[in-house]
Amino acid sequence: MFRVIIFAAANLGILLVMGVVFQLIGLDIWLVQSGTGFNTAGVLAFAACFGFGGAFISLALSKFMAKRGMGVQMITTPGNAQERWLVDTVHRQAKKVGIDAPEVGIFQQPQPNAFATGMTRNRSLVAVSTGLLNTMSQAEVEAVLGHEVAHVANGDMITMALLQGLLNTFVIFLSRLAGFFVDKVILKNQRGLGMGYFITSIIAQIFLSCIATVIALWFSRRREFRADEGGARLAGKQNMINALKKLQQVQAPEDLPGEFAAFGISGSRSSISQLFLSHPPLAQRIETLQRAQIL
Repeated sequence: MFRVIIFAAANLGILLVMGVVFQLIGLDIWLVQSGTGFNTAGVLAFAACFGFGGAFISLALSKFMAKRGMGVQMITTPGNAQERWLVDTVHRQAKKVGIDAPEVGIFQQPQPNAFATGMTRNRSLVAVSTGLLNTMSQAEVEAVLGHEVAHVANGDMITMALLQGLLNTFVIFLSRLAGFFVDKVILKNQRGLGMGYFITSIIAQIFLSCIATVIALWFSRRREFRADEGGARLAGKQNMINALKKLQQVQAPEDLPGEFAAFGISGSRSSISQLFLSHPPLAQRIETLQRAQIL
């Protein structure tokens, strides 16, 4: 389906831009100060509004970003047998899980990958790479499509937006609180909000956003196991296992850009800590699927 980046490219950018703009126009000063104390209720309401707003703006733009940013070619009228099969397969799987048929597209990437995105379960997009179509058998591609359709049916996109919105809320609130504490308690500034507040709040927001990303990535990894099981139910357990094994054979799979990384079929084989991976190791996914009781 969509690694140090689950909603992070678009979402973190939105948060940082909003933070700087609000400080420049004085909104932060108006919200944060309450007499000589910290305006907890006002800042929390502000954080929730813009925290969830940033996450849902990212989600709302996801299909547009996919089509334009990744060069996804939409299959509106199938031009050959392969395109017809892709559309028919996705539509058949969507009907089986009880969702509206997603849009279907293909993007140019030599590495095998696929992702799903969209604002809701019934307004989604499933796209596959040319590398996936050239590398896998039809049965394996069908399993990958089932994995992506399962992501959509499970409501993973909206769930991720809600989680990111909650994390954003805490990031915004705690960064302002940290800035206020440094400015008033450590630097003992008694004349409004000084540079200590502005610098600290921006640094804290970046640091806390990294922690929030780790949490979101952990959730993303948990989600992959359910999508694998969904793909197995839609296209056959062994076909799903074979597709994951095929991905294992590919050396250093290329990550999808930005927020789409968290929704791709394959994840990075980075040697960095698994904290920064949006997908569990393929060997672990295969082992889990082999143990699953799926007819």
